Amino acid sequence: LAVKDPTAVERANLLNMAKLSIKGLIESALSFGRTLDSDYPPLQQFFVVMEHCLKHGLKVRKSFLSYNKTIWGPLELVEKLYPEAEEIAASVRDLPGLKTPLGRARAWLRLALMQKKMADYLRCLIIQRDLLSEFYEYHALMMEEEGAVIVGLLVGLNVIDANLCVKGEDLDSQVGVIDFSMYLKSDDEIGGKERNMQIAAILDQKNYVEELNRQLNSTVSSLHARVDSLEKSNTKLIEELAIAKNNIIKLQEENHQLRSENTLILMKTQHHLEATKVDVEAELQTYKHSRQGLDEMYNEARRQLREESQLRQDMENELVVQVSMKHEIELAMKLLEKDIHEKQDALIGLRQQLDEVKAINMEMYQKLQVSEDAMKEKNEIIGRLEDKTSQINATMKQLEQRLQQAEKAQVEAEAEDEKLKQEYVNKSESLQKEFSQKEKQLLQLETDLKIEKEWRQTLEDDLQKEKETVAQLRAETQEINNLKKEFLKLQEKNKKLKRICQDQEAALQELASKLSESKLKIEDIKEANKALQGQVWLKDKEATHCKLCEKEFSLSKRKHHCRNCGEIFCNACSDNELPLPSSPKPVRVCDSCHAILIQRCSSNVP
Repeated sequence: LAVKDPTAVERANLLNMAKLSIKGLIESALSFGRTLDSDYPPLQQFFVVMEHCLKHGLKVRKSFLSYNKTIWGPLELVEKLYPEAEEIAASVRDLPGLKTPLGRARAWLRLALMQKKMADYLRCLIIQRDLLSEFYEYHALMMEEEGAVIVGLLVGLNVIDANLCVKGEDLDSQVGVIDFSMYLKSDDEIGGKERNMQIAAILDQKNYVEELNRQLNSTVSSLHARVDSLEKSNTKLIEELAIAKNNIIKLQEENHQLRSENTLILMKTQHHLEATKVDVEAELQTYKHSRQGLDEMYNEARRQLREESQLRQDMENELVVQVSMKHEIELAMKLLEKDIHEKQDALIGLRQQLDEVKAINMEMYQKLQVSEDAMKEKNEIIGRLEDKTSQINATMKQLEQRLQQAEKAQVEAEAEDEKLKQEYVNKSESLQKEFSQKEKQLLQLETDLKIEKEWRQTLEDDLQKEKETVAQLRAETQEINNLKKEFLKLQEKNKKLKRICQDQEAALQELASKLSESKLKIEDIKEANKALQGQVWLKDKEATHCKLCEKEFSLSKRKHHCRNCGEIFCNACSDNELPLPSSPKPVRVCDSCHAILIQRCSSNVP
């Protein structure tokens, strides 16, 4: 016979119990009325079965006093996986009567059932197998397919409405025992098959206990073997430690011998070092003298650079002043244009503005003279800067010569070192150490030479910067010349505007004279109208010919009737026109009375 896995048997039993409890709960709830209380027996048995299912395969965790095995740990994980479960977890932690993790887990199950989300919460938990492996063994019900089946069965509980009071109930001390009497049938209905099934279940449990004993015996034997291996390894380590101590004693003796040899070598090398120190001090003094000269030259070049930067700052300030003057000129010109367009009718205001423009032009002319003087000064400064750059180039040449001399001295020193090395090749290791020290000193000298070369590079960079400043100053002079050209253009524009203003003044004077003439004519017309007020107009039928040319009226010769004297003229004869300020076109005037003529329709034309 094939031996069954006891954990698989346990999982199958728990799955069957879960099926029976869920089925019985749904059927009784439908017959009872769907809304259930906490005292309802099938509901209590359902929670007990769920508790057993969640406890199956739990890992035992060691605490300070004893071993702990609780289902609150995996249920607390749901809060992180399913954000809606945070409310349940918070309310469970805040319940005052709960003291144990098992009581909190029971309260959590009751609240999840009331929310109708127990299946959703446990489904999120089952999906995360890697997290569940921290709490459950690999053969646990929640880690296998039976857990997914139970979660699917829990979906059917959503048809039940549960009204449970968790606050006052003692959940910590409840005993979770399954009451099988609720799921067993009567003796009359039980047949031989069911008895056989019970006997088979008992035998399965017996096999399970025997298998457990076998596994425990195998673990005990493996632990004994591990203890033996650890003891053997411990003895080996003790032997190795004794050998290491002996090696340390030998190494200490060798160290003492080497130290004594080292002291002898040091005594020999000190005599050679005293001889070489005198040479090094002489070389250092010569190097210090050369470095002082270089420092003085560097300080002088730095002072000159500061003076030149100050001169450049002054020139930049002058440029800013000139740019602001240019903006002021542009603003004044814009204001002049506005005044000319707005105040064409006011002659007195225009003359005052012209006087102001003349004064501004005088000021601009004076400022231009000042800027020319500044340009001359800047040209002189540029000449000085060029002289200074030539001086700096000369100093740079001197520095290069000094550097060449230092390099020659270095080459000679290297040749001497090579000779010394050839002489003392056959000597002991102490002389080799002395040579290494001399090489270090040579390296120091080389680093000093490198520093001098870097100083030379910085001086060349400063020269380059000075050249750039000279180029910038030249560009600024070019900008000043451009500003001069723009100023001349503005002066020409000003002259043109003056001419336009004079022309407008002349036009205004002509208009004034014409207006005075038209006023006189209008006064004459009014007097003539007063004299001819008693006359009567001719009728259209009677007026068939023009009074002056005596020609018949037609389409080309239209009638023009005088308001005052009543005479009728053709359009060829009434040529006198008078401009009026109210009308855009001049009006026709009568030859006899100078009254305004009215165009009338001819009698021959409809």
